[in-house]
Amino acid sequence: MMGSQIRDISLAPSGKKKIKWVESHMPILQKIRKDLVDAQTFAGKTVVMSIHLEAKTAYLATVLHDAGAEVIITGSNPLSTQDDVAAALATEGITVYATHACTDEEYTAYLNCALDHLPHLILDDGGDLTALLLTTRQDARARLLGGTEETTTGVNRLRNWDKEKSLAFPMIAVNDSLCKYLFDNRYGTGQSVWDGIVRTTNLVVAGKNVVVAGYGWCGKGVAMRAKGLGAHVFVTEIDPIKAIEAVFDGFTVLPMEEAARQGDLFVTVTGCKHVIDARHFPSLKEGAILCNGGHFDVEIDMQTLRETAVHTETARANIQAYTLPNGRTVYVLAEGRLVNLAAADGHPAEVMDLSFALQALALEYVQKHAELLETRVYVLPPQIDERVARIKLDSMDCHIDALTSEQYAYLYHRGEV
Repeated sequence: MMGSQIRDISLAPSGKKKIKWVESHMPILQKIRKDLVDAQTFAGKTVVMSIHLEAKTAYLATVLHDAGAEVIITGSNPLSTQDDVAAALATEGITVYATHACTDEEYTAYLNCALDHLPHLILDDGGDLTALLLTTRQDARARLLGGTEETTTGVNRLRNWDKEKSLAFPMIAVNDSLCKYLFDNRYGTGQSVWDGIVRTTNLVVAGKNVVVAGYGWCGKGVAMRAKGLGAHVFVTEIDPIKAIEAVFDGFTVLPMEEAARQGDLFVTVTGCKHVIDARHFPSLKEGAILCNGGHFDVEIDMQTLRETAVHTETARANIQAYTLPNGRTVYVLAEGRLVNLAAADGHPAEVMDLSFALQALALEYVQKHAELLETRVYVLPPQIDERVARIKLDSMDCHIDALTSEQYAYLYHRGEV
């Protein structure tokens, strides 16, 4: 039970180089690491992480490990694990249950193996680990103080569980911190999605009609980068406020049924299921490319596409071609899974530095305040957001003003005018 389950330990040297590279570009986490390690903040605690297992998350795992924790890590998506990084962690005293392209059954088994270690703290990405703790693995809650959640999708699940009164332990919605969603979701997703698309297709973006489904912070980033690459950008939305935002940002807003006829390349970032489905497949252009930037592989109805296609073949690594009954061929990247991690290296290190600094501090917060925390979803105190932002500014050699005592009194103590 306690031994790592990885693909190949001989891959470790490659993984260590990747981790060393991102460490050199994550100065916030370096600073927080020193503080946590000096204090041995997590000594005697077991931390179970379910997260996209690549170099940046691996560095976070080493920070927690060096700060005294027994760290158990598994993936949060079957295609986002990098086997060399998993091997590198396994040589550093961290228990790893993860292999790239594992089956759904293996994926669930790895989550269960991680929970067999009876965590004090969990770090979840997408909510699958939390879901097990609330259902079939309630036994693994024996020592659980609480945990943190990384993603919009996972936080939505947490809030639903909270609303239904089925949440059984406190959770920090790290995704809802300003230093997370303003940078990770917007700039991180925006860049990494296009990194995955361009790497995989080797096609030009300029001049293409790009359809972005969803205009949350991730959708904003994807649309902004598409515009910067020279695409004509269309946005689909169900939220009227976000739709107005998209229009004011210079994009064309229309329903997916209309967008399906115009798009050359589609990116789904909604967190919802079947955003592109049987209603839309017949309308797609010859050669249309579909990909997903959301956490789960449900945004494109892949089952229906596979069942209705008259011919399927691999067109290129990570690109599957589907010939429809009308004779048109459409292409899907990375099996409809999140393209930025299944077909690339995920968000840039400098962006994830902000998010993972918040994660480390959120776990520290749960541990320190465990006796005071109720069973509900929390957002980190703004002081922690500000601390992370200030460290980031210092690392960039950027400096800001401070209020004078007179200005502070004017803003906060002037009473009625």
